[in-house]
Amino acid sequence: MSHDQDQPDVVDHTLKVDDDDLFASAVQSPLTESAASPPPSGAAPGSGPLSADLADATAEVSLEDDEETPSPAEAARLSLDDASELTEPAEPPPEPADRQTEPARENGAASSETAQIQSTVQEDANGEEDDEETDQFIEVSVVEPVKIGDGMSSYMAYKVITKTNVSYFKRQRFSVMRRFSDFLGLHDKLVEKHIRSGRIVPPAPEKSVIGTTKIKIGGGSGGGGGHASHGGGPETGSGQSEFIERRRAALERYLNRTAAHPTLRADPDFREFLELDEELPRATQTSALSSAGVLRLFNRVGETVSKIAFKMDESDVWFEERVQQMESLDGQLRKLHGSVESLVLYRRELATSTAQLARAAAMLSNVEEHTALSRALSQLAELQERVERLHSQQADNDFYMLAEMLKDYVMLLGAVKDVFHEREKLYQTWQHAQQTLTKKREAKARLELQGRSDKLQQLGDEVTEWESKVERSQEEFERISRSIKKEMEMFDCNRVKDFKDCIVKYLETLMANQQKLVKLWETFLPEAKAIA
Repeated sequence: MSHDQDQPDVVDHTLKVDDDDLFASAVQSPLTESAASPPPSGAAPGSGPLSADLADATAEVSLEDDEETPSPAEAARLSLDDASELTEPAEPPPEPADRQTEPARENGAASSETAQIQSTVQEDANGEEDDEETDQFIEVSVVEPVKIGDGMSSYMAYKVITKTNVSYFKRQRFSVMRRFSDFLGLHDKLVEKHIRSGRIVPPAPEKSVIGTTKIKIGGGSGGGGGHASHGGGPETGSGQSEFIERRRAALERYLNRTAAHPTLRADPDFREFLELDEELPRATQTSALSSAGVLRLFNRVGETVSKIAFKMDESDVWFEERVQQMESLDGQLRKLHGSVESLVLYRRELATSTAQLARAAAMLSNVEEHTALSRALSQLAELQERVERLHSQQADNDFYMLAEMLKDYVMLLGAVKDVFHEREKLYQTWQHAQQTLTKKREAKARLELQGRSDKLQQLGDEVTEWESKVERSQEEFERISRSIKKEMEMFDCNRVKDFKDCIVKYLETLMANQQKLVKLWETFLPEAKAIA
């Protein structure tokens, strides 16, 4: 009877245990079980301490045993387990020979649960670190192009403003002055260090000898603002402003693409370029007429001949498909870029023709004697002037939103091809080392057959050396292959995002301009109807 009276208290204790944190119980179970004394030999599996059973409350434990009668001290524990069996099915009872090792199995299960919890906590911590990395940003703006010096020794300098929350930068906002050759020098340094690792380095803007010469000869300073107007007229000043603005925008896009790369953004040369508040050493190798420029030209010719002469036996289907995809994408992007450039020229010609129409309508309104018609022609001239500005604005949108973005990706595909070609060169080095190793082994085998031991030791050393070279070449080839696959995955994600953002923004501006045109003609319609 005393046992029946104590049973409700035990059930209440069970409910209290169920409300506790199961993870805390699982973590604490090894300490509790290690402190408990082992059960006596031949005892039932349920005769262990109460704390051990509470710690392993989530495990499925069978307590079915009709042969032994539990002692009064074990009645409370049996009631606890009966309550837990209401929610979890019990497993078949183990063999009597295994009952003595039940506490050890419970310790192993608890340790396994502890390891799973620690692994889950570690994964959550890694996920939080990834979220923190995604929250980091580097925003670069290139503004205020300024002409420094006079004559052919002059050059354009640009103010580079950086905003960031990355910890390895000393400040969150800073600015420096950089000339165009500094941008080219930065690109050459990044390519030299990272292309052998299979990383796609965003290309720097191309040099323009004609545009640069016009800026040096012209007297304009390029303006102090970050953006210039683009009327597309034949005036020299307008052409200089357009060239400067195109280069400024291209340099800004180049730096932001480099800053978006998780590896390139941490490069010491890139950080020094953005942060060092003093003039960088002049990059003399970037000049097209320098000895280094001529040497680069010969190297490119040699690489082109090597591409034609050497055909790689591709064993990876992924690379074979990607190379074909890049070739097809490059051709289609070039065609689209040419079409958009034609569209830009058409809109600028349309803007010029609209301006001429406005002037002609204004002159006609001055000589028209009919009052209502003269007023309508005068308002038509004003309307056409506004339409001309809208056409010019849309031409700029066509150029900077579509044409320049397509041109950037044509150049980016060139960088992708360079990375693929670097992989082919590593494969060629690997195959050359393999062929040399085969020749050395054959020569060593011939000496062994001839019984000549004077050069056998030397050939043996050479074979060992070339074996290590083959192994290193193979490791480099496999490493760059893995890196290129990761880079291409990131390249595809950025390409889809850039095209989506560009198209959405372009359509929004196009729709806004069309709505402005409709409003202009709606306001002129009553004047046209009022002519009597």
